[in-house]
Amino acid sequence: MTHWKHTALEHALKDAPREACGLVVVIKGREQYWPCKNLAPAKDFFILDPDDYAAAEDAGEVIAVFHSHPQTPAQPSQADRMACEKSGLVWHICNPGTEMWCKIEPEGYQAPLIGREWVWGVSDCWTLVRDWYKEEMELDLPDWERPASLLEFHNAPMFEQCFAEAGFEDHGINEPEYGDAILMQLDGSPGLNHVAVYVGEQRILHHLRGRLSSRDIWGGYYQKNTGLIVRHRSRY
Repeated sequence: MTHWKHTALEHALKDAPREACGLVVVIKGREQYWPCKNLAPAKDFFILDPDDYAAAEDAGEVIAVFHSHPQTPAQPSQADRMACEKSGLVWHICNPGTEMWCKIEPEGYQAPLIGREWVWGVSDCWTLVRDWYKEEMELDLPDWERPASLLEFHNAPMFEQCFAEAGFEDHGINEPEYGDAILMQLDGSPGLNHVAVYVGEQRILHHLRGRLSSRDIWGGYYQKNTGLIVRHRSRY
């Protein structure tokens, strides 16, 4: 086991049962482990502190991401594979109890639109809608940088501004058509904090927190809490 893995394993053991996370950084010609804070509210996934990432970049060259699976085998989850692709870096995963390791690399993995795990900033409602537009309409929409905290986003949603910047327009639509984006206000948020795409026959494709991505009927609760329906300018 390389030296940095010993340090990472110690970090993982210390943080268990929460997932530990960190980076492998080349500093003065040597690989070093750079521990980072996990900002995730739950213990079974991680959100690497962006300030820690920036500090690691200032210190050297980031070449890999590390995180632990203290409660599951050292195998990548669907969200891990998606995040690995997004990062463009090698990922190392370790179970601190068994001391088993695995390594994954970007290889073009694309998660199915239905049945995705929910992970903030990696596999959430905007990720799903963005991927749908790429697959179905060949639109490359921006992948906005999320706030580090989901609570921060809940209290100050940014969807209305971001959708305008991505080329979506509000034309006072009341009845959606195929490919329209539907912005909703859920869970007591003061603004529009959830997005779905209308896929026809009164159905939406969306990804709620804590659930798998799915197609659902646009009616009842979802229709009642719809605040805005927007259409991409390329469709006019």
